[in-house]
Amino acid sequence: MSSMAIAAVIFDWGGTLTPWHVIDHEALWRDVCAPHFPQADAVSVAATILAAENAFWRQCETAHRSATLDHVFARAGVTPHQDLLDTYFRAWEPHTYTDPDAAPLLRELRGRGIRVGVLSNTLWPRELHERVFHRDEVLGLIDGAVYSSEIPWTKPHPEAFRAAMAAVGVTDPASCVFVGDRPYDDIFGAKGLGMRTVLIPNSAVPAYPGAEPDVVISRLSDLLPHVDNW
Repeated sequence: MSSMAIAAVIFDWGGTLTPWHVIDHEALWRDVCAPHFPQADAVSVAATILAAENAFWRQCETAHRSATLDHVFARAGVTPHQDLLDTYFRAWEPHTYTDPDAAPLLRELRGRGIRVGVLSNTLWPRELHERVFHRDEVLGLIDGAVYSSEIPWTKPHPEAFRAAMAAVGVTDPASCVFVGDRPYDDIFGAKGLGMRTVLIPNSAVPAYPGAEPDVVISRLSDLLPHVDNW
């Protein structure tokens, strides 16, 4: 591993900057649809949307091609009005809160002259992610962010990582650290480009052969000493 000084730390979002927890997506979509469709239809509409969402996530995982919420609704044959979208965003709100360790860590990194980035595989538009970061008072601590909904690729495709590097103004992957919770998407992808890698594991995401992180930590606050040692 190169001894080059660290210029940027790029973070995954869900399960990394937000604490990992299990979400019942079927129940979430039922709750979203219930106020907006006849009772006889709401369960089947929710199931159709979930099936479309899962199909696009499989596409992300197998072909590393991105998708958006608009793609999901179109595949499901649902035209989402603003009230439905507002209900959806409210349903997700409890699952989006930023880890309390994040803001102090990001401040310390930026105080060291290290750029802070975000790279997320997501169906959501930038505006929704920025709304979350603004609410949690970390938006101003992020130098650049890339959401797969805005580019053709998802992690672990190298172009997704290159886009994140460009967003923070860094050109050499050896000067970057990537922090994530997914051995395949995050660790395998970032290492393939030559980044240093840090895994925050959780029991729900399987290991991936060949995806060996440089460091394993249990919480974000454990990261800084490793960055300083590099």
